[in-house]
Amino acid sequence: MKVVAFPRKEQGSGASRRLRNAGQTPGIIYGGTAAPVAIALDHNALFHALKKEAFHSSILDMEIDGKVEKVLLRDFQVHAFKQLVLHADFQRVDQNQKIHVKVPLHFVNAEISPAVKLSSAVISHVMNELDVSCLPGDLPEFVEVDLSNVEAGASVHLSDIKLPNGVTAVLHGQDNPTIATASIPAGQVSADDAAAGEAK
Repeated sequence: MKVVAFPRKEQGSGASRRLRNAGQTPGIIYGGTAAPVAIALDHNALFHALKKEAFHSSILDMEIDGKVEKVLLRDFQVHAFKQLVLHADFQRVDQNQKIHVKVPLHFVNAEISPAVKLSSAVISHVMNELDVSCLPGDLPEFVEVDLSNVEAGASVHLSDIKLPNGVTAVLHGQDNPTIATASIPAGQVSADDAAAGEAK
């Protein structure tokens, strides 16, 4: 994805306010061997880009003054109640250095799993994103979680997911965290028990 930015000469809260009034969002690019660069971005373009999942977990082509740099969105601030992006931080990416990024999880095939088809279980997503480490060229837009074989009462763990080549999960003290669970709703269980009782 491509992002166009402009060098920002003036800094400080007054300058930032004037930028926002002019329909632009202040930002910064940091990291790598070069010094941090203050930038301005078109607010509407940034606002709509932030709604796209891939914008948060992809390497972006940032163009400034005709030069393109590879960057990652690292942080952004949004106004408490206005539809206004106040600031955005981008980090330079070195193609030869591993990066540490949160990648969204996409859950597929829940409707054909034994848990849902046979037991009317509810699949709960314990995690919606996964911390991964990889080279920039290996960064996936998302990681797919296949639920087609999940049984009622079972859980899906990290070890059940096939990560793309070159991608490793960053674990925070947990060896094999739970990704999703399939549980039968409480009311459903008692109804099934009652039906079983009547059948006797």
